[in-house]
Amino acid sequence: MTAIPSYEEVLVPTDGSEAVTTSTAHALSVGDDSTRVHALYVVDQRVTMSAPANTREELQATLQEEGQAAVSSVADQVEGAGRQSSTAIREGTPSKEILEYAQQEGIDLIVIGSSGKSPREKVMTMGSVSERVVDNATLPVLVVKDD
Repeated sequence: MTAIPSYEEVLVPTDGSEAVTTSTAHALSVGDDSTRVHALYVVDQRVTMSAPANTREELQATLQEEGQAAVSSVADQVEGAGRQSSTAIREGTPSKEILEYAQQEGIDLIVIGSSGKSPREKVMTMGSVSERVVDNATLPVLVVKDD
């Protein structure tokens, strides 16, 4: 029988939705006290670039603020459980940035929700981020079905 690996660096991508609370709880359950949980928010450049030019700067600032609130929420949950956290905000295509971050930071496991924002917002981001992460990941991915 193969031993279950130890997860020292776990990534929880966040879009700021309530569902991330469940994903974070799962991330906390797979490690031990030394596990660091990383929270990552990606400002989707496809959204900012598709906005009218005169609104892009304001939209970018709003999304950065939402990102800071989203990663802070995950960090609060992680630190409240007595664990170490790390936060980051990136810009780009969410699935690509998640996988790039995972590689750069030596992530052992990605814990991601099966869906996040509203159906309209999912259409705006052109598909399921979690599907793309699973399809392209070279490391384990735990997909948490949202309630």
